[in-house]
Amino acid sequence: MRVLVTGASGFLGRYALEALHGLGIETAVLGRKRPLHAPFTEFIEADCLASPDFAALVRRAAGTHLLHLAWYAEHGRFWTSPQNLSWVEATTRLVEAFCEAGGEGVVMAGTCAEYDWSHGYCREDSTPLDPATLYGTAKDAARRLAMAVCAQQQVPCAWGRVFLPYGAGEDDRRLVPSLIAALRGQRPPFGVDATAFRDFLHASDVAEAFITLLRSGAEGAYNISSAEPTRLGGLVEVLAGLLNADPQAILALAPNQPKGVPLLVGDNRKLRELGWRPSLSLVQGLGETLQKDRP
Repeated sequence: MRVLVTGASGFLGRYALEALHGLGIETAVLGRKRPLHAPFTEFIEADCLASPDFAALVRRAAGTHLLHLAWYAEHGRFWTSPQNLSWVEATTRLVEAFCEAGGEGVVMAGTCAEYDWSHGYCREDSTPLDPATLYGTAKDAARRLAMAVCAQQQVPCAWGRVFLPYGAGEDDRRLVPSLIAALRGQRPPFGVDATAFRDFLHASDVAEAFITLLRSGAEGAYNISSAEPTRLGGLVEVLAGLLNADPQAILALAPNQPKGVPLLVGDNRKLRELGWRPSLSLVQGLGETLQKDRP
């Protein structure tokens, strides 16, 4: 197996490369900049949104499998950015070129934002897909098009719907690092919807899930989730305990944003049937994050 990876410089991409290297799997990276953390990976410089010759690029990479993680992900802006539309086209063209070059398997990163969140507990084969954002709609469109291309070329294609990843290296503006900074006194405290439940999964377990999909030749959609609802108030309490901080500095405040859905959790039984299991509990994952992200 030799895996062509896109999005390797991103948050999840870094963990995926590390996991692939740990298993001794050959990789080639396609992107605008070489990942600093993967010096032994073959790097192919290209901007996927600049209409490159994908056929030539995938031939050069000589990958047997494609792990497509690249997408526009600037915090706060990705929900509504028109770049989502550009990534739908780029994803479809890349997958088409990869399949025509003799690729043996495709795995791509989707999102829980494809689901209708009003259902709370999300199952791949029964929860309606009704995205509330341009981002979720574009991801769902990319899935449909890429899977149609793969079906036509008879290439296995798996789509991993990622729920709420966290870990060292995450954007400082996201929830977990923002809470850590507030509890450390590095930024003003802010309120959260303490009664809401969410599904958090450490980025290393997300990476292992993608590799499971690659190695198994899986097809179809799979939730990449912990399947364990975590109350946001409980998340604050765990972090405060690990940091010897007072959780009430946050829990005593009103939420800084309008309340969202009370529950968002993904059923991960399909992924578990392939042999994947999370290796880190929430407490373990947060502890590891704090160790690696020491101030």
